[in-house]
Amino acid sequence: MAEGMKMRATMQGDVADVKVLINHDMETGLRKDPKTEKLIPAHFINEVVATWNGKTVLQAQWGYAISKNPFIGFKVKGAKAGDKIAVSAVDNLGGKFHDEVVVA
Repeated sequence: MAEGMKMRATMQGDVADVKVLINHDMETGLRKDPKTEKLIPAHFINEVVATWNGKTVLQAQWGYAISKNPFIGFKVKGAKAGDKIAVSAVDNLGGKFHDEVVVA
């Protein structure tokens, strides 16, 4: 599994348009390995938090029904070029993902 995030934040008027791609396999725990016929253990992102200059602007609780390599898009009203947007995620096995971007 490739781990990490790709982020982009661009200005559209007075709104920052943020796009985030999280590289994660997002296993449900319901799928069988075709070779062994054993269930593949559940492994999914269960918490996502986005901050704008340190202030929380998005908080989400996810489950196993989110697709592989999830994509998030959101907008931050009042942002300015140079502001910092950070996104953190935690999966059910304790894996942590974090990235930040400066609004362009």
